[in-house]
Amino acid sequence: MKTIIVTGGAGFIGSALIRYLITSTDTKVINIDKLTYAGNLSSLDSIASHPNYSFIQADICDNKAMKQAFEIHKPDFIMHLAAESHVDRSIDGPSEFIQTNIVGTYNLLEVAREYWQNLDDELKQAFRFHHISTDEVYGDLGDSGKMFTEETPYDPSSPYSASKASSDHLVRAWQRTYGLPVVITNCSNNYGPYHFPEKLIPLVIINALAGNPLPIYGDGSQIRDWLYVEDHARALYKVVSEGETGETYNIGGFNEKTNLEVVTTICTILDELITNKPETVIKSEDSSFSSLITYVKDRPGHDLRYAIDASKISKELNWQPQETFESGIRKTVQWYLANEKWYQAILNGSYQGQRLGLMD
Repeated sequence: MKTIIVTGGAGFIGSALIRYLITSTDTKVINIDKLTYAGNLSSLDSIASHPNYSFIQADICDNKAMKQAFEIHKPDFIMHLAAESHVDRSIDGPSEFIQTNIVGTYNLLEVAREYWQNLDDELKQAFRFHHISTDEVYGDLGDSGKMFTEETPYDPSSPYSASKASSDHLVRAWQRTYGLPVVITNCSNNYGPYHFPEKLIPLVIINALAGNPLPIYGDGSQIRDWLYVEDHARALYKVVSEGETGETYNIGGFNEKTNLEVVTTICTILDELITNKPETVIKSEDSSFSSLITYVKDRPGHDLRYAIDASKISKELNWQPQETFESGIRKTVQWYLANEKWYQAILNGSYQGQRLGLMD
């Protein structure tokens, strides 16, 4: 049985990955998470008592804690997802992104390198450091009609994407300089159950159910490739267990949609599923949730289009997304309708809908 350390396992993608690993693979999982505002252990309630799962609350910047975790649990793989990931927060306060995404990744690489160098030859050969990154490191495709490939030059636009680009470069340098066996994945926009309410899709669903405005940056023409988070989890395990050392794999959902299309699709599903609509919707001209759409001042440095070419992982590792955007977004809306308790616990705490939708 392989042992996998997952950093950031209480986050959105990390928790989906751990649920998949525990329920669908024969692996032992060690979840390391600092539990910042976006970390939520309730996302792991379904597997929390499983004998193959354990949790360590620690900061990846804490060298002593990371060394101890490696020494005790002796991982075969590390899947590094711990990161500050919200663009708007990086604009308002970039220092945490530099610390976690760059310094934290450096610390983890050094701990992993020391651990790996002391393994016997067979375990050394099998070890993998899997760094999970984002398509935002590539910058803005604009209206070029092109897609991001694994060879696309880096051109990050925000403090968030610049910090992730920096961490990608560190990982590659540790492979080239020290021989550390690494794989890197860059994914498109994820969505699905347990998504923190600051992101577009859950924010729109929750605001709509409350009858509040649905904020869209600029004119809503920004295009993203949308990837259902459970499809992403399957791809990540494929890469860490079957991917070629030193390679990068782009993971996308083959679903390019404008932000406006995403929001109007959610509104259409809610119009169908919700009979007891909020007063603000009932009083609107067409009694549709789309009447709540509100256009707000655009985000600084907002990239127009991201699109992933996922043909490499498809051809080499035989991975394909199982969900279309239409099936995935319906599942997502239905999950939020059935799990009000989960997101209300977050809304009643630290998160107050920062930046997105502020009319300044």
